[in-house]
Amino acid sequence: MSEWTWQYEGYDPAAERLRESLCTLGNGYFATRGAAPECRAGLVHYPGTYAAGCYNRLESTVAGRRVVNEDLVNLPNWLLLRFRLRTAEGVWRPWFSPDTHSLLDYRVTLDLRRATLTRAFRHRDDEVGVLDVAQIRLVHVGDPHLAALRTVFTAENWSGEIEIESCLDGEVINGNVHRYRALNGRHVTRVRTGTQEPDTVWLSCHTSRSDISVAMAARTVLVDGSAASSAFRAARRRAVHRLVVPIAPGRPVAVEKTVTLHTSRDTAISEPLEAALDRVSTASDFSSLLDSHVAGWERLWRRAEIQVPGQAGRVLRLHLFHVLQTLSPHTADLDVGVPARGLHGEAYRGHVFWDELFVLPYLNLHFPEISRALLNYRYRRLPRARRAAAALGRAGAMYPWQSGSDGREETQEWHLNPRSGRWLPDHSRLQHHVGSAIAYNVWQYCEATGDTEFLHTKGAEMLLQIARFWADLAVFDSDTGRYRIRGVVGPDEYHDSYPGADRPGLDDNAYTNVTAVWVLTRALDLLRRLPTWRREELFDRVRLEAGELPKWDEISRRLLVPFHQGVISQFAGYDDLAELDWDAYRARYDSIRRLDRILEAEGDTVNRYKASKQADVLMLGYLFSPAELRDLFRRLGYDLEDEVWRRTVDYYLQRTSHGSTLSGLVHGLVLARARRAEAWQYVQETLEADIADIQGGSTGEGIHLGAMAGTLDLVQRGLTGLQTREDALWLDPVPLPALSEYGFSLRYRGHWGVGVRRRRGQLEIVVPDSEESPIRVVLADRAVSVAPGETCALVLPELTPRRRG
Repeated sequence: MSEWTWQYEGYDPAAERLRESLCTLGNGYFATRGAAPECRAGLVHYPGTYAAGCYNRLESTVAGRRVVNEDLVNLPNWLLLRFRLRTAEGVWRPWFSPDTHSLLDYRVTLDLRRATLTRAFRHRDDEVGVLDVAQIRLVHVGDPHLAALRTVFTAENWSGEIEIESCLDGEVINGNVHRYRALNGRHVTRVRTGTQEPDTVWLSCHTSRSDISVAMAARTVLVDGSAASSAFRAARRRAVHRLVVPIAPGRPVAVEKTVTLHTSRDTAISEPLEAALDRVSTASDFSSLLDSHVAGWERLWRRAEIQVPGQAGRVLRLHLFHVLQTLSPHTADLDVGVPARGLHGEAYRGHVFWDELFVLPYLNLHFPEISRALLNYRYRRLPRARRAAAALGRAGAMYPWQSGSDGREETQEWHLNPRSGRWLPDHSRLQHHVGSAIAYNVWQYCEATGDTEFLHTKGAEMLLQIARFWADLAVFDSDTGRYRIRGVVGPDEYHDSYPGADRPGLDDNAYTNVTAVWVLTRALDLLRRLPTWRREELFDRVRLEAGELPKWDEISRRLLVPFHQGVISQFAGYDDLAELDWDAYRARYDSIRRLDRILEAEGDTVNRYKASKQADVLMLGYLFSPAELRDLFRRLGYDLEDEVWRRTVDYYLQRTSHGSTLSGLVHGLVLARARRAEAWQYVQETLEADIADIQGGSTGEGIHLGAMAGTLDLVQRGLTGLQTREDALWLDPVPLPALSEYGFSLRYRGHWGVGVRRRRGQLEIVVPDSEESPIRVVLADRAVSVAPGETCALVLPELTPRRRG
């Protein structure tokens, strides 16, 4: 296998869902899972197609309760193309399926460079003979509304006929996630089908409540002059085009299926069905589509270059591929956020969480226009976030933990524990730290791009309203002489209440409080640096009173951060919890990643124990450099000595089950700075999280986009110590022996293709020739200026610079 391909040999029904997720093809507008074209959805196969931002809300009855959930809709299946053979006696054999027919060999290959999925197999029919089948598909990166499938059938030592059925199937539900099976999944309604001769069928439908109109058109043609009889059948929910073609050795049958997809959310169209039919009628043949598609991906790869040797490099390239399929330049034209599981499946219902915290830092330095679009998604939902805060009697903006179409809180109120079969209350909506993640992304984007227009307008409004929420949520406690934030949930979702408490939430989550301080500090910094006229305009727009600012400053200096046993406490009272017998649980269960489910099924609760699902306190070491973190604690009057942080890292490392793919990522970076010998174990685990499906089936429900993007950022920012601040690139390289060589290019302040390379004990910064200003590079002990057309070689660890023009 080359560094650009992922290949699967042999047909394995048990692995099919995983392969379908990892072989998904998309272009940022829509994506289709890598399912076998001849198979409809069932226990083995799930050919899902998802358009970014296409949500629908349905009511369900669960355990006697009425619940409402909004989901990313599984759209009609355009991929269906099945076949059957006719015997010499004129009898049609059953339609082929890999689950019921004999396979002599079987291979699926994902080509990352070309963004194609090929499938090759040989099928033996005892009544007819051996048929060779070769398929290649694409979801076009240049035209976001186009997809295509080419299939070539070759008879070995027999002659006869083959019937090919090309279909658009509207008989679909959301059924990718087994634990949602009790929920209503019929989102598609008012299905209509029809034909447009000589070679096209169409299907239109609506989502049942959001009333998004969706239209598909499929043109199916034979190439190489094959003669065929053709018939159309428009059933109630399926549009079918059947072709009967003579086949013989040396006379392969090639069929091309070209599909277009439009929705009523699209711009520059009159009506979706009309647009779909018009587009499919003028679409080029498969060969031309493939050429333009490959050329488009070549341009993307140039902008997102990453070079890491060995298996780690292969996996990183796969991760980058899926990030770009979910969030492509087409995303810049859409009103969408960062779906936690990509456009690859239905886990988390396609919702937007805080994963952009791990995604935007990478995009900022390669595709800043995508980052800005994703921040605009949040800005458009700022009024809804303000309404949510007001509903709680709070000022400012309270963004939802799970967001979908309109920015309301989409977090389910009940969730199923598959181990016990019980539906349990879900309190994860108390993760208000998502607001800090949004503020962090606003700041990081503007530092990386120099986009002061965004920072001074939309970015400022979000930052100030989030700061205002934290200031209003913090309450002064005379006993401690500090402000406290009560009733929240931190990144560790295991702990959502105190043992035996009659209401959910925890007090003084360290991550929440420290990031709130950061938000308040940045908001005050921004107001100080704004031009007077803009500050006055902003005060008027957000109705900010001058008297609010002294309180913000006071809270940012007196918010409580709890400690115990010489370490930072995850939340107040953490030390009162019981210790878990980790060895006993590891001995009893194959995996304890979802310790919360295990304990609940035993009649216990993880709330009683010092046991975390994922990095919580240690997230602070992921977001902030050691110097930044010390400054934040110093502002609060705490001395965060290196030894305190090291003890904190050790303490939580022993008490974390890593039930989230983000956990290994965070621990890998934190340990790379603190305990390098152990870091690679966690980095490697994150690299393999999806390809090895370490969470036992979850990847088949969609890839983990935050973890994938985070591994890219681990190289880009983690290993280099790269920060974009104060109009400079700051570097503080972290040695990680297993990743001692790497290279990537980035886009910074108008410079396209700035190269960063580490090899042979030095770090090189290459600035391409341009009319832009020199780039200022700041190291721990010096600053250098690198002009366009120059390379600066920084010898490690002394970091003595030398230049060559």
